[in-house]
Formats: sequence, C-alpha cells, structure tokens
Amino acid sequence: MEPTVPAGYRDLAETQARNQAHLLDKDHVVGVACGTKIAGGEDTGEQALTVLVDTKLPREMLTEDDLVDTSVDDTPTDVQEVGVLQAGQAVPVPPEVMEPSALSQRVRPAMGGFSCGHPQVTAGTIATGCYDASPFPGIPQRYYLLSNNHVIANSNNAQIGDPCLQPGRVDGGQDPQDVIGRLARFVPIQFMSGASAPLNLVDAAIAEVPFHLLSREIYYLGYVKRLFIAPNINDVVQKTGRTTNFTTGRVTNINATVDVNYDGRVARFARQTITTAMSAGGDSGSLVTNLDEEGVGLLFAGSSEVTILNNLAFVQSLLGVRITEK
Repeated sequence: MEPTVPAGYRDLAETQARNQAHLLDKDHVVGVACGTKIAGGEDTGEQALTVLVDTKLPREMLTEDDLVDTSVDDTPTDVQEVGVLQAGQAVPVPPEVMEPSALSQRVRPAMGGFSCGHPQVTAGTIATGCYDASPFPGIPQRYYLLSNNHVIANSNNAQIGDPCLQPGRVDGGQDPQDVIGRLARFVPIQFMSGASAPLNLVDAAIAEVPFHLLSREIYYLGYVKRLFIAPNINDVVQKTGRTTNFTTGRVTNINATVDVNYDGRVARFARQTITTAMSAGGDSGSLVTNLDEEGVGLLFAGSSEVTILNNLAFVQSLLGVRITEK
C-alpha cells in the first residue's frame, strides 16, 4: 500500500521535487511542501509551493541567495513561519495543559494515547497495537506496541530487548515493575552530517508486549477502522496523546520535506503530513486519525505552530507490521 499524493496535487509535487533541494539550502528554510496560498491569514485555496521557515524576515534582511522567489516554474510560492521543528519531547507544553493528565498513569491493559517510553527517555505516547505483517492471513506470533524511535528506542541509542515502560519515566514508570514490553525493532534515524542530508521516512519503533497487556483501542477515539494513506489539505484530524489529551487539527501541507531537530542533531524527513498545532512534548507517538477513525499518521515532531506526521503506510512497511484495524 504505497502512499500517494492526491491526484489534484501531483503536478505541484513534481514542481516540488524539481526545486526543493535548492530551496532547502537557503538560510532559515526548514521545509518545502505542497500547500495552498495564505493571504492576510486566510486560505485562498490557490495551490502553492509552501516554503517553511523558522523565522520570517523582511526581504531587506536577507541576501540575494536566501530570498525565495514569488514563483518557481510558474507556480506561486508561499513562505510560512513555523518556528524550529523539533522531535516531540522538545515542543513546549501550552500553559493550559500543564496539570497532570490521566494519560500519564499506569494502566493495564494499556491503550493508545497513554504514556510510555524507554527508561532513558522522559515519556511519549503509545500509538496503538500492531502485529507482524507476515503471515497474513494467519495467526500472529507476536504482538507489539507502536510508538516513535525517539520515544522507545532513545533516538537509535537503545538496544533490542531494552525495556519499554508504561507509564514513561517522567510519569513515575520504573524498571522492572512498570515494564510493559521490550524493544523489538526500530527504523534507524539518519542524521545530517556536513553536506550529507539522507532522507528519512519515519521515526518509528515497536516493543513486543504480551497480548493481554495492550488493547488496540485508542483512549477517547476508539478503534482504527482502516488506514487513510492520501490525506488532503484541509482534512480535519484528531489524536489522543499523553500531554495534551484529545486534540483536533487541520491538514495544512502534504508531501512535506522537513528538517527536524533532535537535541542538537538534525534529521531530514520526506513524504510527511503537516497539520495545525495539535501537540506538545510527550505527545510523540500518538496515532492521528480523521473523523472517520481512519489512520492518517504517526505524530513525531512539530513546533508551537505545526505538528508533523509520518505516513502510516511507510511505518507499516519499514517495520514489517500491520496496524490492527477494526
């Protein structure tokens, strides 16, 4: 099941592919994506190549090389300020959600939306349950908890077999009494080094758990019915996460290539979905659905302005799992 760009945006995606490398080389640019033109704070509906910047500066403060043309290949551009994009735990928590959440508690069987994490990580969120893709159909031999690499594999620094705590360490989780499972697989994150900028598709990992210790239900949302692999701009989405509980957002950009900070290191991700801000530190790993409970993405990064999602089709294929569906 290959992720696709909606038919109406494929020409724009081709324009993006031709131009994003030189755009990403410009100072302050942190991403390039398919989107629509925003004017006066309103969405005009006109397709545009969105250039994401950490800080939007007046033209006179930029060098000629760092200016973004108003159009490329006869396609309008739209420069949008999103701040510094950071892997989940570093995203500031809004003051209104600073009080303890019920989702930071220990619960058995655990559900999607609750706190979890590697012992060396503060805490993130359980996405949902999954199982090995092969054999299918058949009897799954193992059952897994899905979350982010940076949540349960400590950003590549964990060892297979390391414990996964529920709740996470910052929420009082301890080894061995709160171990719900053990790290089984993760997709390594490739970080930028010098001029090298390898492309990542997912920040994802799984921990093997006993079948009876994890429900495939997501707290407050219910059950994932199926996957929706081609989200469209302006689709409304929802998630339940450890820190901000239940939130909704709107898809603002698709097919995004973004540079994400991990405690001083930077990794470039392609084929991402961007929404309005709907998360904070500790929500990483949340499974995002549309209003029909169809899985849209795995939340892993963002800023105070936006939230960034991995495509679930890539999550499944790279981890070799199937996300449980109703």
